[in-house]
Amino acid sequence: MHVESFFEWLGQAIGAVIHFVVDALSGLFALLANAGTKFIDGLASTLGMDTSLISILILIIGLLLLYSAVRAFMRASVIAGIIWALLGLWVLSWVVH
Repeated sequence: MHVESFFEWLGQAIGAVIHFVVDALSGLFALLANAGTKFIDGLASTLGMDTSLISILILIIGLLLLYSAVRAFMRASVIAGIIWALLGLWVLSWVVH
């Protein structure tokens, strides 16, 4: 009888610890998701664009094209830099209103 109550207590203690860890991680991930959502909403409202995944991907592609333009200008490749810059600005004009 005494052994059964010990293992029951041990199971309840381990279950309580697991429950606490799961609740803590759930709260942490909810906090991170909320922060990410607020960041994307603020970025999109400042730029005047939608918050869809495609708009965010186009924004990233446009910024990468502008980064390529800066790298080309730093290599003293003016023509390539102008082409990359025009492509980047053209892509960014699709999403920024």
